[in-house]
Amino acid sequence: MIRVVQDDAGFDALGREWNGLLAESRSNGLFLTWEWLRAWWRHLAEDRRLSILVLSDGDRLAAIAPLALSPARGTRLFPSPVLEFLGTGPVGSDYLDLIVRRGQEEEALRALAAHPLAEQAVFRLHRVRGDSSLAWALAERLREHGGSRVVADMEVCPFIRLGGHTWDSFLETLGPEHRSNLRRRLKTLASRFDVKFEPATGEAARGEAFASLLALHEMRWRPRGGSEAFHTPGLRSFHEEISRAALARGWLRLYVLRLDGRAVAALYGFAYGGRFYFYQSGFDPAYARYGVGLVAMGLAIRAAIEEGLQEYDLLHGDEAYKFLWAREVRHLARLEIFPPGAWGALQRRSSVVWGATRGLARRVVSRTALLRLAQAMRPSSRQGADGSRLH
Repeated sequence: MIRVVQDDAGFDALGREWNGLLAESRSNGLFLTWEWLRAWWRHLAEDRRLSILVLSDGDRLAAIAPLALSPARGTRLFPSPVLEFLGTGPVGSDYLDLIVRRGQEEEALRALAAHPLAEQAVFRLHRVRGDSSLAWALAERLREHGGSRVVADMEVCPFIRLGGHTWDSFLETLGPEHRSNLRRRLKTLASRFDVKFEPATGEAARGEAFASLLALHEMRWRPRGGSEAFHTPGLRSFHEEISRAALARGWLRLYVLRLDGRAVAALYGFAYGGRFYFYQSGFDPAYARYGVGLVAMGLAIRAAIEEGLQEYDLLHGDEAYKFLWAREVRHLARLEIFPPGAWGALQRRSSVVWGATRGLARRVVSRTALLRLAQAMRPSSRQGADGSRLH
């Protein structure tokens, strides 16, 4: 039996079992934890309506579809309310998906696909994995019921396999110029400053480190027109809450690089399920000549190796600096699923036309202009290595 959770009390009640189910699913990841999605709902849900589909097997959870209903917006030819994953939007949640206990996927997918909400609504699912996702399997079940889908590539997530590596063996995987540059930067800093790279391990340290992160991120991006990572009160409140919760859970990895006691770089990430999630960073441009952003990244990777983590995920974005470190990528996609019948067909056609219109608008700008714009926005190779994510 599937029930629909539509209020905060019901969402809170799910917190007792949510992460246990997640740990037993193939979708297990930071951005699907109850803490991440509950904080998102509190601070960033805007005018969406909670619509979490929950399947129970006796007295325990079997599946959760962490969804919200977004009202019709006038950006399509035929606006219609859509179901989206919790965590959608500028917060930058990657690998969003259904949460299903291993071994119960077929049962859960059949039940979810047959639910009236799933049969009648349009799904617009952002940042699902392009290679393996239960969302894709749900789309297939709904197609069997007469539905249809539209798929678009979104972004890539560069990542580093850390398993089996020491710091020295990892360095050997880097390009020779980058490896030499990193070693030189580390040696220079050690010879000129008292260098400390410290994680926030208590609430007072978390608050201080988070304030440093915000200040350094703003200093980093202000000359380039600013960043959207923390630019609204909702985003800042979200990160205050999730960083506190992650600290309590042992997931937070918020580092500050200090030179002679001065905070010159900060790196904000999480360790969950054997994986380091690099979320955001910042540095003082006055120290850019020392490569402090590059050094902070390198030291965070070293800490992840020493901690025994298996992977360092740089998350979505194809910025050049990420590929100085990473050699592999995962693909993310946007998946739209439309219900059967004339209305679903109309919605699908609207989506296709809207996508084509946007593509045409982009092509109006000449290739030369686009290249110039890209060159103007892209940092130099040295600055790129020091760069941080811009959502």
